[in-house]
Amino acid sequence: MSNEIQKINPVGVVTTTAPAMVGFNFFDPVQFETMQRVCKMFASSDLVPDTYKPKVKQIPNGANPEMVAAIQAENKAAMDKAVANCMIALEVSMRIGALPLMVMQNMAVIYGRPSWSSKFLIATVNSCGRFEPLQFRFTDKGNIGKVEYTDYVWNDHTRRKEAVTKTLDGTNIRNLECVAYTTKKGSKDVLESAPVSIHLAIEERWFTKDGSKWRTMPRQMLMYRAASMWTNAYAPELSMGMLTIEEQQDIVDVEFEEIPNAPAATANNTASTISMDDAKPAPAPASPEPANQEAAAPEAKAEPAPAAPESTTEMPGF
Repeated sequence: MSNEIQKINPVGVVTTTAPAMVGFNFFDPVQFETMQRVCKMFASSDLVPDTYKPKVKQIPNGANPEMVAAIQAENKAAMDKAVANCMIALEVSMRIGALPLMVMQNMAVIYGRPSWSSKFLIATVNSCGRFEPLQFRFTDKGNIGKVEYTDYVWNDHTRRKEAVTKTLDGTNIRNLECVAYTTKKGSKDVLESAPVSIHLAIEERWFTKDGSKWRTMPRQMLMYRAASMWTNAYAPELSMGMLTIEEQQDIVDVEFEEIPNAPAATANNTASTISMDDAKPAPAPASPEPANQEAAAPEAKAEPAPAAPESTTEMPGF
């Protein structure tokens, strides 16, 4: 029986040896209770990252009942959070057909968002059984020279980050370009990713960011980014739409601070425009009309006060 399973499902680095479930039903009480027990087992293990383990506080000696109850409540909340993280990781592992421990080891939270490690993403593509192993093609396009890029610098006067054009002297930097490519199983059509180069990394500010690995290990970063682009183009279901750790770290958010005076002034101008008091003088241009018309009409327009008694002679007003 084991030989038959190995023939049907190729053995890989991260894939399971038998067909995996495609998620589980959160609303099934039996499945949900079973998953909770499994998640508690993972949360109690030392092999999973700290994200999936509860941070338990010890009860000090001589603690009063109120302090003991508070610490116990915090520990319970920490355990519930760890179980929830483990359950999400297990659900993801079922969907992509990977081992739960491998998902937990390679899915990190960067800036509050789950992200894959690039190594895990490449291993998933290589072992999914649909494609040949990913390969990478490098091209040396000579020295980069001077490259202009847009950076955002904090301005103390405006209290916000503003766009500033800078120039990087890349006279001694080689412009390497990397393309990830492979073919489907049984097909000769080559599937290539979009080219990624050092010049692109500079323009996107990946290269110039503080602590960037693009300066120290450019070839590795080029392969990671090319593999991510290839997966997003040809197998997005393997990454489930999540960015890699390197992509999340390269994201630079532009900070801004809202100025409270501007919205207040706009609100005042809007209020004065729709004010009913300012709308009264609007019919004034109608006063120069010739006097041949009935007197009741201009009097009703120019002087609304006396017009009321004249109109009441015909019908009662409400």
